[in-house]
Amino acid sequence: MKIGVLGSGAMGTGIAQIAATAAYEVIIFDANQTALEKAKQNLQAILLKLSEKGKISAEEMANILGRIYFAKQISDFTDCEMVIEAIIEDLAIKQAVFQDLEKIVGKNCILATNTSSLSIASIAAACQHAERVVGIHFFNPVPLMELVEIIPAVQTAENVTEKALHFVQKVKKKGVLTKDTPGFIVNRVARPYYGEAIRIMEEGIADIATIDWAMTTLGGFRMGPFTLIDFIGSDVNYRVSESVWTQFFYEPRFKPSFSQKRLFEASYFGRKTGRGFYNYAEDAPKLAATQDEDLGNYIKNRILAMLINEAADAVLFQIGTAQDIDLAMTKGVNYPKGLLQWADEIGIAKVVETIDELYNEYREDRYRCSALLRRMAKNGKTFY
Repeated sequence: MKIGVLGSGAMGTGIAQIAATAAYEVIIFDANQTALEKAKQNLQAILLKLSEKGKISAEEMANILGRIYFAKQISDFTDCEMVIEAIIEDLAIKQAVFQDLEKIVGKNCILATNTSSLSIASIAAACQHAERVVGIHFFNPVPLMELVEIIPAVQTAENVTEKALHFVQKVKKKGVLTKDTPGFIVNRVARPYYGEAIRIMEEGIADIATIDWAMTTLGGFRMGPFTLIDFIGSDVNYRVSESVWTQFFYEPRFKPSFSQKRLFEASYFGRKTGRGFYNYAEDAPKLAATQDEDLGNYIKNRILAMLINEAADAVLFQIGTAQDIDLAMTKGVNYPKGLLQWADEIGIAKVVETIDELYNEYREDRYRCSALLRRMAKNGKTFY
């Protein structure tokens, strides 16, 4: 099977690498030939490092590189059985690209998009044969992250979804099936990790170092929310937050903050620019957390309750199964445990109580408890 990859950034190069490692022939193309040449050099360097560390043999490295062809023109995708698009998150550009691809590839070629937040149905609508379009959302860095979200649009044929799932299994990833809704599973369910942390900071309940300490030391998360935003890039984080909010018809739970927006406007994008929520200059003062366990547990429990609420709502509206949602959050964003498993351990009634306390205090729809959690608490049910 021959796989085409459109876009030679980190995502496209990573997809090409894992596909070639799984013995697929891969054609990678980028309209920017300088970027394509850089991708070729980067891929060679990555595979050489893996070989030097003994993770692959010199022969395997040569075989993987031998299966990847760096194309000079998009028409080289002619014989591909699947093309995966991994370019800029702009709907109009993606629609134009899919229209071009449809003129090039055969009638049975699957057209997949790696979009993280755009509507698959809208991308598919640009095609004459929308039934062959599907979302296959990898996570960065692709070779290391196990999770892939498979997103059929309303137009997607059932056999196309099945082939996408088969491909994901062949490249040794864990696929979860999700509805074509804003943010899919991971980018939807994860929003309160950032949003509620920022809200706590903006109100002066705790500073960023204390919130990060609470979520890592007491919550067991690998990175605190502010460290993670700076790592991802506050530009990326803000755009996703704004996109999910607007696509959900301005649902209050997803409303972005002015703190995010001001960092975005100031081009303080986190580690990559040297400043975000934290200042990464060598002479910048290091922030110390207030290691108060009562305060830390309040922060942890508040943010965790909001995350569980979002995960439960995703189950309620059949965005994914409880098992797939937990798998998505542990494998897609490295949460210490599945949120719904965590809810069972805490006690559903206790989670509802925490959310209701917040609602009674703020009287904002942001703190509206999921109907599923309320029903489960009433009937003594658990997710597992």
